[in-house]
Amino acid sequence: MAKKTASAKKSTSSAQSPGPAKATEGPEVKLAEYRKKRDFSRTQEPAGGGVRASHKLAFVIQKHAASHLHYDLRLELDGVMKSWAVPKGPSLDPSVKRLAMQVEDHPIEYNSFEGTIPKGEYGGGTVMLWDRGTYSYGGANPDPLEGLRGGHKKGDFKFVLNGKRLQGSWVLVRTRSDSSGKPQWLLIKHKDEYAVPDSNVTTEHTTSVATGRSMEEIAGGQSRVWHSNRAEKHETGDKEKPDSAPDRQSRKSGQSAYERLMARRSR
Repeated sequence: MAKKTASAKKSTSSAQSPGPAKATEGPEVKLAEYRKKRDFSRTQEPAGGGVRASHKLAFVIQKHAASHLHYDLRLELDGVMKSWAVPKGPSLDPSVKRLAMQVEDHPIEYNSFEGTIPKGEYGGGTVMLWDRGTYSYGGANPDPLEGLRGGHKKGDFKFVLNGKRLQGSWVLVRTRSDSSGKPQWLLIKHKDEYAVPDSNVTTEHTTSVATGRSMEEIAGGQSRVWHSNRAEKHETGDKEKPDSAPDRQSRKSGQSAYERLMARRSR
């Protein structure tokens, strides 16, 4: 009898103990909410499903002037872009914790989207490619994908960015859910060589990393402005523009704390 009880306890314990975090749903299932919210006959946003994941995980940050200006952080995982809306944008100061509201998964094709979502449509407004690049796991699990999945599930999502404007170690920490049940997280920069206390990276960089355009220039541009590659961009007539005057002046005067740090590191 005692042996049977021990076996039952072992079975209960095994059922309650979480195993390795695995991908349980494919991109088609994960993108259902994204597609449900959009009318693709009216918006140039991609429906998704045509891009396969590469051996390097991508990230993108899009500056989005919807009903409220915010920054959308997207991290590739299991064939989709896990997405968070960050009202104040990222900060390079480790003492600053930015609210990040988790939203629906987006397709990988969204990494190339820059343009204007029509007024009246979900998320209507101007979208800029503010930063992009690749990212990697920032935790201790020997299996990087398992570590990322586990961190996302647990609410302690550690990652390392390799972008044009953001680099180094970061973490997303889940805190609670809002009144609608959507998870709320905090985006925090870890202390490393890329941390810049008392800086404001979102005001130091105000143009697109893809086209060099300002939000105003994107809003007034051609209707079809999301580019899947460089060839398509030149076919549509859009040409890369130099950075705006504020960005050029910032580099010339050396007033950017982030750029001063990067200059010191390259000597």
